[in-house]
Amino acid sequence: MASPIVCLSHLRWDFVFQRPQHLMTRFAADRPVFYVEEPTPVGPGEKARMDARPCPQSGVVVVTPRTPHGLSGDDLQALLRSLLDDLLAAWNVADPILWYYTPMMLPISRHIDASLVVYDCMDELANFRFAPSGLRPLEQELIATADLMFTGGYSLFEAKRHLHPDIHPFPSSVDRTHFAQARDVPAGTGDRPRLGFYGVIDERMDLELIADLADARPDWTLVMVGPVVKISEADLPRRDNIEYVGPRDYDDLPAALSTWDVALMPFAINESTRFISPTKTPEYLAGGRPVVSTPIRDVERHYGDLSAVWIAGTSAAFVAACDEAVALARSGAGAWLDDVDEALADLSWDQTLLRMSAQLDRVQAQRAAKGAQRRARPARGASGRYDVLVVGAGFAGAVMAERLAADAGKRVLVVDRRPHIGGNAFDHLDAAGIMIHEYGPHIFHTNSVDVFAYLSRFTRWRPYEHRVLAQIGEMLVPMPINRTTLNRLYDLDLQTDEAAATFLATRAEPVPIVRTSEDVVVSAIGRDLYETFFRGYTRKQWGLDPSDLDKSVTSRVPTRTDTDDRYFTDAFQAMPLEGYTRMFERMLDHPNIDVRTGVEFREVMAEVAYDQLVYTGPIDEYFDFRYGKLPYRSLRFRHQTLDQPWVQPVATVNFPDEATPYTRITEYKHLTGQRHDATSLTYEYPAADGDPYYPIPREENQALFKKYEALAAAEPDVVFVGRLATYRYYNMDQVVGQALATYRKTPGLRAASAEKPQSSTAV
Repeated sequence: MASPIVCLSHLRWDFVFQRPQHLMTRFAADRPVFYVEEPTPVGPGEKARMDARPCPQSGVVVVTPRTPHGLSGDDLQALLRSLLDDLLAAWNVADPILWYYTPMMLPISRHIDASLVVYDCMDELANFRFAPSGLRPLEQELIATADLMFTGGYSLFEAKRHLHPDIHPFPSSVDRTHFAQARDVPAGTGDRPRLGFYGVIDERMDLELIADLADARPDWTLVMVGPVVKISEADLPRRDNIEYVGPRDYDDLPAALSTWDVALMPFAINESTRFISPTKTPEYLAGGRPVVSTPIRDVERHYGDLSAVWIAGTSAAFVAACDEAVALARSGAGAWLDDVDEALADLSWDQTLLRMSAQLDRVQAQRAAKGAQRRARPARGASGRYDVLVVGAGFAGAVMAERLAADAGKRVLVVDRRPHIGGNAFDHLDAAGIMIHEYGPHIFHTNSVDVFAYLSRFTRWRPYEHRVLAQIGEMLVPMPINRTTLNRLYDLDLQTDEAAATFLATRAEPVPIVRTSEDVVVSAIGRDLYETFFRGYTRKQWGLDPSDLDKSVTSRVPTRTDTDDRYFTDAFQAMPLEGYTRMFERMLDHPNIDVRTGVEFREVMAEVAYDQLVYTGPIDEYFDFRYGKLPYRSLRFRHQTLDQPWVQPVATVNFPDEATPYTRITEYKHLTGQRHDATSLTYEYPAADGDPYYPIPREENQALFKKYEALAAAEPDVVFVGRLATYRYYNMDQVVGQALATYRKTPGLRAASAEKPQSSTAV
């Protein structure tokens, strides 16, 4: 028997028969289906329970949690989890497919061992009136958890396609035979034109448009079929020629449709209708009724070219379109029905089910194959033997391990002294449930197509352009310095790039030979801006005056004459949608890779046998500090959570003055897009001692590194890669690029059949 489905929905089974009911009814033909609704309260004195009743028409088991009135929050979630567990045990449901229509059901079901997790996203629920405040972060989690994602239309697919690697659009379908019953009564046979709508009457309705149509055509009758939800009955336009007839059963809809000349789609154009793909459009057409709609994107996309469909964006245009539609319906001409039938020929819920089932079978087969591969993994002896030992589970180590395992077929052990993978990019949920970066903000940006394509194998992305403000006295001004910075700081009105460039040129101080960080800034923008933005910040960050630092330090920060306030200008700027840690987990999730954290590499080297070593730690430590320690600057982080939604207007605020002990404050929700009522911040304090973060760029330090580099060159079976092992300050993308290049170029690491580097054409 096929895997049982546990469908978790925000829609009542008996409310309106729509997408969930169509699909689950059909799935129930060959497997058990449990349709879990939102809870309703029990009566006074009654105990909490799960009401489970098989639907007599479909066999779907409709499950309604009954909970005490007033129970909420964690207590309610705990009760619902327990009730759901008891239900699945009572019905002997094991390894089900979890099929979600709402992320709000995730807290009661995320613990269930599922054979597959499907998110069938039929609407952008967060845009609906009265959407729960926790919906967006739960949707982020659900998307990250789901094996497969479907959308209810193409507009929604386009909006979310970057969020999941296995996402597919399945627009609204139709039971043509059912609605074709309406054609038994041809349109236009009544005494006066009747135009109708059926469906939920809620905030998505353009009530003013309905009133305008009724007023413009008092000799017509407008029929509104369906329940009124989330709006007041008092808000409905009342006219003698408007009939509100209440809800009708799905079986009765063709009969209701048969009494109309024209079917209406009077949706308001707002956030709640931005991504809808109304099921009623093909239903109206299958019933042989012309359709007049407001400009709903998916209606225009799929049906706008049909002669029996009108799209109108204003009240006047809508009334005129209804005139034409009524004329067509009452003309007796039937040729337009042939075009409709051709357009609907391949559209049916049965076909949708078959295509969805094919996706389910494909993903389940992939999961089964992966599980078999893991079960067949060769056993190792007590001491273990590996082809390669990788020291360090940050970017350099993870990339090398992934390539060695997946591309070269090597057996790899990855070790790290920290209790986690991800290196300095490690992120996690703090005690408040907010995603933070444990070691300060990590903003991904790159111009390398190959690097971005490689990492995209392991993560989906959230587009993000980083912006930084500097606190100068009581002002917050853009950093890097741009024209806006100059105008605010000096109370100017520079309108062009040329004017800003001229202003900076008048302040610049010529330096005969640019050697230091101070020279770089003073020669470009003058001493006043240097002292305002760079001197104090650099002294705090490096523990040295800029005049004692190599010019490369301040050369990294540009000065602009335009108003571009982005911190980076790279072609690719984004954050891993589920966080860096999840990306690293996927990189290292390979049957040829073992990971051990919280261990010292020297101890592991003594325990296991290996042929080659990839070392990403500090190069001086590898050689037991033979020539002394290489100088680094370190950082200390103070994390803070505040019970308020936001603190800063941008993710990072810099504090260039020396009097402030920290260099910057970062507010993480700007980076991640997470919705939360609280907010978490990190204060960064530079330090002389601690974990090595920044190699100090001075000539004598480079000379010391060269001694260690010579020792490394004499180690034939050791590959040194990464920031610490090569004593260079690299951005994340540069570390990834270095690791990929090292893997490709190092003899003996690659298998003979290893794949060629991915070209930009393949991205």
